[in-house]
Amino acid sequence: MSLFDWFADRRKATPMGQQHQEREIPDGLWHKCSSCSALTYIKDLRNNLMVCPECGHHMQVNSSERIAQLTDPGSWTEINGQLHSCDPLEFRDRKPYSARLRETQESTGLSDSVVTGLGSIEGFGIALGVMDFRFMGGSMGSVVGEKLTRLIETATQKNLPVAIVCASGGARMQEGILSLMQMAKTSAALERHRQARLLYVPILTHPTTGGVTASFAMLGDIILAEPKAMIAFTGRRVIEQTLKQKIPDDFQSAEYLLEHGFVDAVVPRTQLKQTLAAIIRMHSKPVPIDAAKPIHVQSANAKLEPGMHLLADEMTS
Repeated sequence: MSLFDWFADRRKATPMGQQHQEREIPDGLWHKCSSCSALTYIKDLRNNLMVCPECGHHMQVNSSERIAQLTDPGSWTEINGQLHSCDPLEFRDRKPYSARLRETQESTGLSDSVVTGLGSIEGFGIALGVMDFRFMGGSMGSVVGEKLTRLIETATQKNLPVAIVCASGGARMQEGILSLMQMAKTSAALERHRQARLLYVPILTHPTTGGVTASFAMLGDIILAEPKAMIAFTGRRVIEQTLKQKIPDDFQSAEYLLEHGFVDAVVPRTQLKQTLAAIIRMHSKPVPIDAAKPIHVQSANAKLEPGMHLLADEMTS
């Protein structure tokens, strides 16, 4: 018998169930780092706060994950979560702005691109706002400005420090001038907070750009940033075309801004909660949070029809 016939007979005699099968890896168990391509068990990655253990690359996290990372368990209470954008300009590009809002709200489960509330960090009360890049690129519209303004005003009333985790592509073009008005509105609330001698700490994550950078993101008493976060007002190409010269490769990175004095510290995510708690401990007195009874700052137009109060607020602010 030839060797070929021997292999053919052996293959026929082997039951199909015993033949070698390719190993299948279930989805959702492993994550490939976009920076170094290392494979990490997803449970280990989450335990490391979505920071690659091989290269230290900081992956984007959503608002609920960020709140869980920063606040003490059971201390978080969301405020003003019912606010949602209207469509005052009846804006339309490839689809109506109202339809785009509705689709994004359904896919993310968020009312808009920022979540605000009260909680504690290592026992210290804090008013915390967290932007979520999943919601239309974290763009700042009327609701973002209103929620952050109410958060800051609540913190001023309760003598609480404020921290805002920034992640944004800038102002929301679909709301036109109303989105740009939020820059002045949030800045005015922060000035009143400062006059009350209370602490404000913005945390700049990847990316923080546009009108957010030009307003509350850069008005902190102490400004923190995550490693290698892109922090800018406008894009690299626009700057190079305006200046007619090449800008450094790391020009808009957190490390470059730290070197040139625009941020105070670049803090890895795994150390962010401890760092923020230490800053609050040094600059604030402990204030207990009654999570069951948060203060809701009511607008003067609170009795208007739903969907109309935000536009009226802008006209009277």
